[in-house]
Amino acid sequence: MTDGRRPVRYDAALAIRELTAADPKLGQLIQRAGPYSLKLKSQHSPFEALLESIIYQQLHGKAAAAILKRLLTLFGEIHPSPEHLLGASGDMLRSAGLSGSKSKALRDLAAKTLDGTVPTLTAIRRMPDAEILDRLTQVRGIGPWTVEMLLIFRLGRPDVFPLTDYGVRKGFSLTFKKLPKHKPFDATMLAKPAEMLRRSEKWKPWRSVASWYLWRACDLYGKPSPPPE
Repeated sequence: MTDGRRPVRYDAALAIRELTAADPKLGQLIQRAGPYSLKLKSQHSPFEALLESIIYQQLHGKAAAAILKRLLTLFGEIHPSPEHLLGASGDMLRSAGLSGSKSKALRDLAAKTLDGTVPTLTAIRRMPDAEILDRLTQVRGIGPWTVEMLLIFRLGRPDVFPLTDYGVRKGFSLTFKKLPKHKPFDATMLAKPAEMLRRSEKWKPWRSVASWYLWRACDLYGKPSPPPE
């Protein structure tokens, strides 16, 4: 694949069959949205993936990409190692466009990678989702949502349900709730996490696939909320 993305390793066709059987309403969404086409992003180490996540937080994609490019240029067009990042001066990091808070988060990420809190790529592939979540959220600036995106879009875990994601909540509302017609969607219409969690019990062990279709629901209703990937 020329863009470096790869297919998921789980059986998406089986997932769709079982989701449709377990929840016909979700099955209707699946039928309307079409084939499951999630492709996983390049297999960076957890350190490299989280470095990019921290840089992209609360920034427009183009601005974050420019900062990331400047940072990589400072280290010879490659991802810096944790040692290199810890050894970089504050002025050097600022020259790439990093704020003070993001510089601190990246240094904490580097330190926790060196002490083993953040696992290697080989190790993380063998870990259960809950342990990954526990380990990575110990890093400054990394919350559950960031880890859930890594689990879905980089590690290809099949049963992740990001309850706090705006697009997933909106897609759930559009699919399962009776919303007022001819009224613009607003935050008061978002599904509550408890309601979502109850319904999602029937989607196990394929909640990542269900989430992908909830993102698609926003597209179908003309209210795009693309997954962050």
